[in-house]
Amino acid sequence: MKTKSLWLFLCVFVCALFIPFQQTQAATDGYLQKVKDQGTLVVGTSADYPPYEFTVKQNGETKYVGLDMEIAQKFADNLGVKLVVKNMNFDSLLVALETHKVDMVISGMNPTPERQQSVDFSKVYYSGDQYMLINKKDLARFKTIKSFKNKTIGAQTGSLQYTLVKQQMKNNEIKGLAKLNDLVIALQSGKVNAVAMEEPTARAFAENNSGLVAINPKFKVDAGQTGAAIAFPKGATSLVNAANKTITQIKQQNLINKKYIPQAGKYMAGNTKSNSILNYWTYFAKGIEYTLIITVVSVFFGFALGVLFALMRLSRNKLFHWLAVAYIEFVRGTPLMVQVMFVYFGIGAVIQSLPALVAGIIAVSLNSTAYVAEVIRSGIESIPAGQTEAARSLGMSQKLTYRYVIIPQALKNIWPALGNEFITLIKESSIVSIIGVTDLIYQMQLVQSATYKGVVPIFIAMVIYFVMTFSLSKVLGYFEGRMKHA
Repeated sequence: MKTKSLWLFLCVFVCALFIPFQQTQAATDGYLQKVKDQGTLVVGTSADYPPYEFTVKQNGETKYVGLDMEIAQKFADNLGVKLVVKNMNFDSLLVALETHKVDMVISGMNPTPERQQSVDFSKVYYSGDQYMLINKKDLARFKTIKSFKNKTIGAQTGSLQYTLVKQQMKNNEIKGLAKLNDLVIALQSGKVNAVAMEEPTARAFAENNSGLVAINPKFKVDAGQTGAAIAFPKGATSLVNAANKTITQIKQQNLINKKYIPQAGKYMAGNTKSNSILNYWTYFAKGIEYTLIITVVSVFFGFALGVLFALMRLSRNKLFHWLAVAYIEFVRGTPLMVQVMFVYFGIGAVIQSLPALVAGIIAVSLNSTAYVAEVIRSGIESIPAGQTEAARSLGMSQKLTYRYVIIPQALKNIWPALGNEFITLIKESSIVSIIGVTDLIYQMQLVQSATYKGVVPIFIAMVIYFVMTFSLSKVLGYFEGRMKHA
């Protein structure tokens, strides 16, 4: 008996020591203190999901509003810090969280078991049913999941709705896109027969578009999958606990139903009244500005590095030649989108202060380098070997030969191809919108979200891109003509 009592005493003693240690460890994980020290709470969201999060125009500036933004602001106020919102694609949010680009994610996100393996979640702050958005003309045809048999269903990639459609509508084709606005456009144009989304969001789109209607198809949803919660990095217990205190406060005061949802409704109603595209010309102007900044800087560094790698590939030094070949082939063999995400989320995980704009410029510049290097190499190799031999026989060094004989002639030969690369760069720079760079495509998506119009902003963006590329082609053509007469 004494032995058993001794063992019981030891177990209780160890537990008594271990539990406070666990609590202290959780309280001092550093995440909460880091937010307070930096004075900002950086929040990741996908602002195309009314009434959870969407955009409005106030005094010519973009403002992120909605239920989730009100909760995020309340949380930031309770911590005594400034709220900073980063808008990006929904399926990039958890990557941004895991690479510490944001402190938390609030975007109508469901705390599914799969997500809980990678990140920690707060308590559920709001629950809504899973609905379908359909064209009003199809209301008599579609009532339940079974009535959609052999139809095409749209859902946001990475969302609970995408999983539900995949699991419970196996006789259907599923079309996944990153932006709900694009899915609604697909619905209106007949590319999909319905779009799965949460009830508040479906009702929001239906109320602001007379041709759409929201229905409840009766998805079967597990209790652990429903509801929206805030996502935090794995192990950020101090932030989770602080967020839970804010959520408890919000629920006790019933702020969601009394204040946040009605406020979101007012913003949406205001958007509907003033959703003329002309009211958003400043968005497109800002998009043009950032697109040109990315293009100009990327052209400069892409050309400079392209010359370097072209000379390295032509070098007799085997190491330089091998490095140039390896770099050029690797870059040309991988998509630009993947490169942009790697620079921002991969390298950015090491250099956490790396801004999205800088990451975008670096990725686009490095991508352009590979193509420019090949264009320049082909131009240099097109010059007859006799030109080099003649220059060297006159006593010119290899450096002077390249500078005054080879490069000028090669540049004249490759100018059309080089110009085409620069024009392509304007269009390809649009890919940086996936990491939240406010280029033309990013601004176009904001206008879509704010006006509930899908096709018109796309058409305007197309015209703007055409004007920019056509203008550049004329400038390049002018210099090409000057070279021919030189």
